[in-house]
Amino acid sequence: MAEFVSAAKTSDIPPGQGKTVDLGDKKIAVFNVEGTFYAVDDTCIHRGGPLGQGELEGHMVTCPWHGWKYDVRTGEMTLNAAARVSCYPTRIEGGDVEVCC
Repeated sequence: MAEFVSAAKTSDIPPGQGKTVDLGDKKIAVFNVEGTFYAVDDTCIHRGGPLGQGELEGHMVTCPWHGWKYDVRTGEMTLNAAARVSCYPTRIEGGDVEVCC
């Protein structure tokens, strides 16, 4: 059963930024969009680029390797909504960003 686990401090991820975290055997990219935190798989489905290192504009993150763009709210890739990365629920507890995975 999935449970919430601490992924980062809210202060570790400024607005408009992302961070890659290891949660068990998963790499998760956590993003701060104007104080709301989103979590998606860190691995781009194109060639495995690290989404947590991508540029975040609004709700869209661009893979730093080849420019594929994903909506961090839904995981959808912009060129094909059927192609997506997994999304994970987040919550804030005592200054920690927790992710359910």
